[in-house]
Amino acid sequence: MSRFQVMSMTDAAAGRVRDIVAARDGAKGVRVGIKKGGCAGMEYTVDLVTEADPKDDHVEYEGAHVYVAPEAALFLLGTQLDFEVTKLRTGFTFNNPNQTSACGCGESIELKPADLKALAEARGPA
Repeated sequence: MSRFQVMSMTDAAAGRVRDIVAARDGAKGVRVGIKKGGCAGMEYTVDLVTEADPKDDHVEYEGAHVYVAPEAALFLLGTQLDFEVTKLRTGFTFNNPNQTSACGCGESIELKPADLKALAEARGPA
């Protein structure tokens, strides 16, 4: 039986996380979160992790480690982390079922929290 994970990642995202970790001494992965800001109300954050926080949800895929900040878990439940390279931008993207809208530039988003009961049931006994 596979362990519950708040979010998933594509092969491209996993490759980018592994590249980031390999290029920085002491890095263990990246931490994904959300913060208030932007014209739509919230923004995603991606930060380097050198020391894992036991409160974070840990997602591992093909050797890539992503940590989800506890305050973001309800907003990121079911999200797929991807990495894209286009003519206009290079970076992580979030395919998030909890996103209700985004501003024109795509940097700021509006999120609704996922069902707390579904998150608790999926995580199972603490």
